[in-house]
Amino acid sequence: MIAHRAVTAVYQPVADLTSGAVVAYEALARGPRGTTLERPDMLFAAAAADGRTVELDRLCREVALRGAGHALAAPWTLFVNVEPVAAPPGVTVTRHSGDLLGPGLGPGPRVVAEITERNLTSRPAELLRMVERFRARGWGIALDDLGADPGSLALLPLLRPDVIKLDLRLVQDRPSQAIAEIASAVNAEAERSGAVVLAEGIETDEQAMVARSLGATLGQGWLLGRPGPLPSVLPPSPLVGVPIGHVRPGNPMASPFEGVAARRTVRSATKRLLIAMSKHIEGQALASPAAAVVLAAFQERRFFTPATRRRYSRPAEHATFVGTLGADLDPEPAAGVRGAHLHADDPVRGEWDIAVVGPHFAAALVARDLGDDGPQDDRRFEYILTHDRDLVVGVAGDLMARMLPDPPPVPA
Repeated sequence: MIAHRAVTAVYQPVADLTSGAVVAYEALARGPRGTTLERPDMLFAAAAADGRTVELDRLCREVALRGAGHALAAPWTLFVNVEPVAAPPGVTVTRHSGDLLGPGLGPGPRVVAEITERNLTSRPAELLRMVERFRARGWGIALDDLGADPGSLALLPLLRPDVIKLDLRLVQDRPSQAIAEIASAVNAEAERSGAVVLAEGIETDEQAMVARSLGATLGQGWLLGRPGPLPSVLPPSPLVGVPIGHVRPGNPMASPFEGVAARRTVRSATKRLLIAMSKHIEGQALASPAAAVVLAAFQERRFFTPATRRRYSRPAEHATFVGTLGADLDPEPAAGVRGAHLHADDPVRGEWDIAVVGPHFAAALVARDLGDDGPQDDRRFEYILTHDRDLVVGVAGDLMARMLPDPPPVPA
C-alpha cells in the first residue's frame, strides 16, 4: 500500500465559533476505499504492527499537502497530523507545502503540525526535538485530543503549542470534575502562552455553546462541516489566519544553573540543606493529584543513592515523566524512571538540578558544586530556588533535551 501510495486525504473545516466562518482545514488520512484500512485508526495500527509508522506518516502528510496545495494558499491554514514516533533523527521535515508541490503550484497554505496524543508521554524528549524541527521550518504546532490522557497536561508548558485541541469528550460528555480540571489547566496555559483553544467533536448547537464555555474560540465537528474533498469554490479567505508563531519561545540556557543565575540572586548552602529543599520539591509531585514532569541531574551515578532511588520511584508511579541524569547513569536507574548519561564536557556535570512542572505548580532548584573536600553533607553549593514558571520550564526543557540517547556511531 505504501509502495503504491494508496492513501488519500479528506479535509474537514475548522471554524470560528463566534462568526461561524471557516478559517482552516484539517487533512485526514484514508486508506484504500472499502477495506478495513480505510479507517485511519486501523491504518496506523497496521503500520505500527509492521514497523512502518514513519513511512506511512510521511506518505499521508505528503498526500495531504499536495491535495491542499492546489486549492489553498495563505492566509488559509492546513492542519496535518503527525505521529509522535514519526520523526526520529535523520528523517527530514519539509519546510513548507510548496517544497512538496513542485514548480508552478504556488507556496500553498500555512501549515500546522498536529501532534496526536498517542504515545505522547512515552517519548517526550524525542517529541520536543521533533517540535523544534517543525518550528524551525515555519510550521505551527497543535496538540491534538488533549484530555484523552490527563498526563499529557504536564507537557503543555514544555511543548508550547500554538493550538490546543480539546478531546471531543470534553464537549460531548456531561460536565464533571475531571472535565473541569482539564479545562482549568488548558485555559491557564492558554492565558500564559497565548495559545488558541480549538474544540473537536461539535455536533449540536448545545455542544458549540459548551465549547465556548470551555474557552475554545475555534471548533470542528459535523455541525461545522464534515470531512470530504476541498470545495471547488472556497469560502471567503479568512481575514486573519490561525495564529502561528505567536507563542513566546522558551529561553535557551547554556546550563540550568547559568540560565537561572543570570536572572536571579545566587546564594550558597551545604548539601545537607539542599537535600531538604530537593525533597520538598520532589514531594510536590507526590502531593499533587495532577500528573507532573520531574527531572533531575545528579552529577554522577554514585550520587543517585539507594535512598534516592526509592524516593524517585514513588512519583514515577503516577507522574507523566520522571527523568534523571548523571555520569554513567543506567537507562532505568529505578522502576519507572528514565536515566541518561552526562558527558564529561557537559556543564551539568558540575550541577545539581531539580525541576518539577505540573499544570498548576512549578519549582526548580539549581545548584553548582563549589568543589569542597570533606564530608558529603558539608559540601557547599551555589544555588537558586525558583517558582517562576518560565524559568522552571526552561530548566525542565534544558534537562529534557539531555534525555535523548546518543545517536548510533556512523559506520566507517
